[in-house]
Parts: sequence; structure tokens; C-alpha cells
Amino acid sequence: MTDRDRRRSSELVDHPSHKSSEGNIMTISKSKLTRLAGLAALGAVVAGPALAQDAGPDAAAQTAFVFNTMLFLIGGFLVMFMAAGFAMLEAGLVRSKNVSMQCLKNISLYSIAGLMYWAVGYSLMYTGVDGGYIGSFLPYAWDDYGVLSGDDAAAAAAAASAIAETGYSTASDWFFQMVFVATAASIVSGTVAERIKLWPFLIFVVVLTGFIYPIAGSWKWGAGWLDGMGFQDFAGSTLVHSVGGWAALTGALILGARKGKYADGKVMPMVGSNIPLATLGTFILWLGWFGFNGASQLALGTIPDAAAVSNIFANTNLAACGGVIATLILMQIMYGKIDVTMALNGALAGLVSITAEPLQPGPFTAVLIGAIGGAIVVFTVPLLDKFKIDDVVGAIPVHLFAGIWGTIAVPLTNSDASFGVQLTGIAAYAVFTIVASTIVWLVLKAVTGLRVSEEEEALGLDRSEVGVEAYPEFTFGRG
Repeated sequence: MTDRDRRRSSELVDHPSHKSSEGNIMTISKSKLTRLAGLAALGAVVAGPALAQDAGPDAAAQTAFVFNTMLFLIGGFLVMFMAAGFAMLEAGLVRSKNVSMQCLKNISLYSIAGLMYWAVGYSLMYTGVDGGYIGSFLPYAWDDYGVLSGDDAAAAAAAASAIAETGYSTASDWFFQMVFVATAASIVSGTVAERIKLWPFLIFVVVLTGFIYPIAGSWKWGAGWLDGMGFQDFAGSTLVHSVGGWAALTGALILGARKGKYADGKVMPMVGSNIPLATLGTFILWLGWFGFNGASQLALGTIPDAAAVSNIFANTNLAACGGVIATLILMQIMYGKIDVTMALNGALAGLVSITAEPLQPGPFTAVLIGAIGGAIVVFTVPLLDKFKIDDVVGAIPVHLFAGIWGTIAVPLTNSDASFGVQLTGIAAYAVFTIVASTIVWLVLKAVTGLRVSEEEEALGLDRSEVGVEAYPEFTFGRG
């Protein structure tokens, strides 16, 4: 296998989650040959005798290629839809005068992530890591074109047979990994909303998506040093969510709170513009998470793989439900009223919490993991306010703190994980992301400035930075 054929630390064949789930007895071979042989039998059932007669000796590999590629593509466009979820959630939770700015930031950061992950990020994450700390600084060129450029049918068939040996389309793998990068950047966008300049934020996104995230990701998913230690993070509670959360926390600290948020020792509420829109964004994110976690199984070629993806879907959904219910109960007990935005973030915290290991837990354990994530939101949102850390949408409790919890919880259900190694990974990602993000934020602050003026902040970034107001009939003339 060449460097460019590497996947998340060879999880296609060696992921420890390919075992029995709680309450079930299932033995699954880790052998790729056995996996392909099983897929050939499945393909014969689906496609009929003609496949076995006409597809030739590479029928099993080609069928595996189709099923695995389909999983990446479907999972990828579900995760891409999460970009819309983040945009709607943020647009609903910021004030009316800043909605257009959040929409602009979200479509811009997704586009930057796509370009940067193609230009340098994918190779940094997957090419030539070999147990180390960083990959290659080269643009990644996927090899799928061979099957399209054959001069005749025989050449095309030979190319198809060759690329089928990788087990998936490399372009589909790039696409699936790229949409994860955009997720990490979206976390930062919500936290620093309503007071950051557009271009410094976008420059930070360039560095985050092109360098910080890919280097961090190479340590586990690129078969780097943490993967060698046995660190486990199935779909990215730490690699995606905590990395984005640490970057957001450093940005919030350096940027400072919004004007008037903390006054005379009190926290002044700054109510979002559109709760229905934020709720829609949450449901979109919930839907997209099935691609986020489910497609991270990285294979759909056998009956056990299909069962695993199904179990991941079920556990992902149960964890989100647990997060919401725990939030409702705690809010009622502690405050006598239920803040709808806390319930929305409770769902997201449950999803983040289960992301580190969505296959191994049984149903009850999945609910419990998600419920603890929801509880974390209830207790950490006021904690941030106590320290005057202004997180506009609550992304730090959801993605950072719940991500840490989900990563710590992995050994509770996965016998191949250990608390010591999990904590080592959490600490490593924290130190690297905090240091790298702080350097970038401070350089930007010194060179371009990070924050809009008090007058522009009071006017609203839609008018001062964008020039197009989302709700002009409601915001015109307001200070």
C-alpha cells in the first residue's frame, strides 16, 4: 500500500470497533481478503449470476470498491450538509444585526477548507506520516482518473481493476475527509461571532484547515505517533471537535467579550435573532451526524459492516436524545425554566460525546454518554461566563468539553483503549492547538487587528463589514 492509499490508521481492516457490540455476539474477521470474499458473496446475491460470469476475477474487489466509495460519498454529502446546519444555528443565535456576517463566514470557510485541504492538508495528514508527526507538503492528486482515461475498454478495465485494489475511490476519500475540516472551522466561527473582522478570521481559517487540523489529524488518522500508542477516536470527538474547540477558546480569550456582555459584575443576556432557525440548524446537524459517525466505519462491503453502520446510527441518535433530556431535567431543577438554546446545545453535546466511540456502546450506555454530554453544557456555560469568556453560540462547552468527555469515555466500552493513552492524546491535542492557534491569532492581531471598532460593533457587522443586512426592516437605525 502506497502512502497515498493510507486511510485512518488502517481502520478499514484493523479498527478495534470491528468486534461484538454490547449484548450481541458477533465475530468479525479483520482480514481484508476475508472481507472481500464475503463481499463477493453479497455481490452475487445482489447482482445475480451475470456479475460472477462477466466481471472476471476482480469482481470481489470491484464490488468492494463500489460499496466503500458509496459510503464515503453519502457520508460526505451528509457532513457537507452540516455546513448548512452550522450556518443556520449561528444565524439564529446571533443578534439580527450580525446574521449576514455569519452566513458569509460559513460559506467562505467551507470554500477555504475545500481548497486548502486539496492544496496541502490531505497530504500533510496522510502522506508519509509513518508513525511520526507530520506528512508531506504537496498537493494531493487522486488516481481515479486512470479508469476514465483508458483508450479502449480493455485499458479502462485494467485501470478499474488496479484502483479497485485500494478498496475505495481516492477522490471519495478526499471528499469525505475534507468536509470534516470544514466542521472544525465552523466551531470557531460561532464562538467569535459579532465582534471579529471578516478577513482576519478567514486568514485564520486558511491556517487552521491547511495546517493545524491536518497536522493534528495525522497523529491518529494518518497512522502517526498517537495511533502507534493506541489512542482511539473513531470519528473525531478530539481530532475534529476538541481541536476546533481549543482554537475557538484561544480566539475568544484573545479577542475579548462583546461590548456590554459583562457589566457591573453581571452577565447581560444578548438574545439570538431567530430560535426557529437555530432549531432547524440543530436538526440539520443531527441529520448530518449520521454521515459523520456512520461513514467513519470506512467500509460497507460485508454484512457485519452494514450492521456496524446501523448500530452507529442508532447509538448516535440515542446519545443526542440523552443529551436533550438530561439538559431539560437539569434546567428545570436548577432554574425552574428551560432555555431552548441549552436544549439545542444539549443535543449537539450528546452527538459530540458519542463521536469518539459510536459503535461499541450498547443502547443504554449510548444514552448515558450523551446525557453526561448534555449535563456538561448545563454546568460549563455559566462557568465560562464566570470567567468572562464570551462564547456566542456555546460552541466551547459543546465541542471542546463534551469532546474531551467522549474521548475519556472510550475505554468504558472499548477494551483496546486505555485511560492513560486517551488522556495523553487529549493533552497533546490541547497543547498543540492552543500554541499554534495563539501564535496565529496574535500575529493577526498585531498585523491586521482582529476586532471591529466599538462603533462598528454597535452598528452591527452586517452593515459595517458586509453591507447587506439580513433583516433590514428590523435592524435599520438601531445602535
